[in-house]
Amino acid sequence: MRITNTGYNPKNTLQPADIRRYNWYIWRTVIALFAFVVIMITLTIFDVFGQLPSFRDLENPKSNQATEILSSDKQVLGTYYVQNRSNVTYRELSPNVINALVATEDKRFYEHSGIDFGRSFTIFAHLLIGEKQGGSTITQQLALNLFSERSANPFKRIIQKLQEWVTAVKLERHYTKEEILTMYLNTVDFGAYNTFGIKSAARTYFNTTPDKLTPDQAALLIGMVNGPGIYSPIRHPDNAIKRRNLVLNRMAEQKYLSEGQAEDFKRKPLGLDFHQNNHFDGLAPYFRSVLKKEVQKIFKEQNINRPDGTPYDLDRDGLKIYTTIDATMQQYAEEAQKEYMKDLQAQFNNHWRGRNLYKSIHNFKFLLDQGMQKSDRYKQLKQQDKTDEEIQENFNTKTTLNLFTWHGNIDTLMRPIDSIIYSKMLLRNALMSMDPTTGYVKAWVGGTNFEHFKYDQVKSGTRQVGSTAKPFTYAVAIDNGYSPCLKINNVPDTIRGYGAPWCPRSSPAETLPGFITLRQALAHSQNWVTAHIMGEVKPEPVVELIKKMGITSNVPPYPSICLGTFDASVFEMTAAYSTFANHGLWTEPTYILRIEDKNGNVLYTHTPRVVQAMNPQTAYVMTYMLKGVIENGTGSRLAYKYGLRNPIGGKTGTTQNNSDGWFIGITPQLVTGLWTGCEDRDIAFQSTRLGEGANSALPIFAFYMKKVYANPALGIKKNVDFDAPANGVSIEMNCDVYNQQQQGNNSEVDNKLGF
Repeated sequence: MRITNTGYNPKNTLQPADIRRYNWYIWRTVIALFAFVVIMITLTIFDVFGQLPSFRDLENPKSNQATEILSSDKQVLGTYYVQNRSNVTYRELSPNVINALVATEDKRFYEHSGIDFGRSFTIFAHLLIGEKQGGSTITQQLALNLFSERSANPFKRIIQKLQEWVTAVKLERHYTKEEILTMYLNTVDFGAYNTFGIKSAARTYFNTTPDKLTPDQAALLIGMVNGPGIYSPIRHPDNAIKRRNLVLNRMAEQKYLSEGQAEDFKRKPLGLDFHQNNHFDGLAPYFRSVLKKEVQKIFKEQNINRPDGTPYDLDRDGLKIYTTIDATMQQYAEEAQKEYMKDLQAQFNNHWRGRNLYKSIHNFKFLLDQGMQKSDRYKQLKQQDKTDEEIQENFNTKTTLNLFTWHGNIDTLMRPIDSIIYSKMLLRNALMSMDPTTGYVKAWVGGTNFEHFKYDQVKSGTRQVGSTAKPFTYAVAIDNGYSPCLKINNVPDTIRGYGAPWCPRSSPAETLPGFITLRQALAHSQNWVTAHIMGEVKPEPVVELIKKMGITSNVPPYPSICLGTFDASVFEMTAAYSTFANHGLWTEPTYILRIEDKNGNVLYTHTPRVVQAMNPQTAYVMTYMLKGVIENGTGSRLAYKYGLRNPIGGKTGTTQNNSDGWFIGITPQLVTGLWTGCEDRDIAFQSTRLGEGANSALPIFAFYMKKVYANPALGIKKNVDFDAPANGVSIEMNCDVYNQQQQGNNSEVDNKLGF
């Protein structure tokens, strides 16, 4: 039997020399690692592994920050962005957001100087074996967000981590803790829907501002920071709730909430009020589209650049554009348009129901071919080298299409060529409202739906103005001493000397017989009397006045311009009519007040031009003439149907074949112009009763003004009349007195002649 020796063997005992040797190995390893880290950090500081942010970069960290368009009442109308990011200050942050962030991401944030060494030195081992280790402080994460992108290569990530350390320490030296927290929350990516920064996230997911976020809302958003995809409350609500509750637990552990409060918040539903971000969001999308091009033009013409000399990028540089648009009035204008255009489109559809469009509409086939060739679908097929036959087949094959309706967008199965017909038969509308004294534009509705129809009809588009041009001719007559009470025989009057003899037509049903006053002629939009006045005052002075009143389009000096045969924009016509309400002063329509960079430095301010287009007496008499349109003329439904009997002047306009319907209304404090029509002038109401401006444009003005008057905070007073000139009025506007004077003058002449 063999006996195994299990006793103590002194040879197995570590000798002091061995212990010293092993200790030396350990210390050498530690020293080597420490020296390696020191060398790596030193090399990092000296930009060996890539350039670190400079002091100037730290003072001006780059981030794609959205430019904000602000209304006169300090509302955000919308943004220009690549990343929908708008910055906030620390004071605009709820303490709940700060507490949730610190408790979850960096509980020793207020104690370290950029690096939490208790966690950071374990990073390298985890990275080398491919594991994720949350060792980054908030300051380090900020450094990553501002100056680099996370590398997928573990060895590159080690270098990147060293760069983050150095940058984080620099950030801590240059900024306070509050500033670092604010910068971090302004740079965080909150996932899909183009949501960057806490301000954008609060608006997207809860339709609120960062200062109003509750603990559970803050916990949900902060919970998304490290996984905006998997913790998305839209795509993965269960994950989002679990993550939110974890953040609430962390807040309780750090004593930001009591255990009871945390439990109460954990039992709440997500409570989302989701608003997906896109470039169509917000008020006044047509205005914002025009504004962007205007700002870019101003910057180029006036050489306004970044401090480094490069051009500003409105999508990335976080500018603030302060505008004259009043958000409340803009909303009223958009609501008024939607409210009436829905009804008018129904009238239009019923009017055309059952008719053969190809036979009833001039050039209809040409218009469809033109619409097809302008479409994105056609351009894409051409880029794919499709033949004309293949393109025609594509446009005649049913597919799923998204269409605009006044009841909301719909997805439907139809042929693309039919969608073009549908689009051609949709009425368009535009509105601009401005303060006649300051020139400030208060509301701008450039079309019916910017997502589907991006062409702006306020400033970019021009249409024939029709009878809204008549006041220009009458204004020249008044300036020459004519009284509104002057009577003219309402019969055809041919004008010669300007090419072929010209005499306008007048509908028998709409013609007032006999002698009528100039005020009556304008009120009822009588063509023959207007032509007679044009024959008296001549076209050239009328053109001169039109130009003084801001119409820039071509207006030839021909008699027919008295009936509005020229084109102009809603922008120009509204500003021109403001001259009547502003004592003869034309004030340039202004919609930009100033532009600031992201640091609040003023880059541009606007001062409107002012022109004395007509004398104050003429302007005042014209307001009296235009009030006649509303009191008993073509605009009378404003009073009898919509109940607006306060001092309002205005003029309806309807062009040939009812292609364009206009109404421009003036009050002492607000002038508003409207146009309605189809994209193509050949498509219109076949009935003047439906297509005239009194039916197609005036009702929107009525709905808009009723909303404006109902809100005293806007300061637009209902019962304020137009001011008479300080020097009085020499032109007689009381027709009884005027008639007596005329009779007296006639008697005096008769006596002198011996009759």
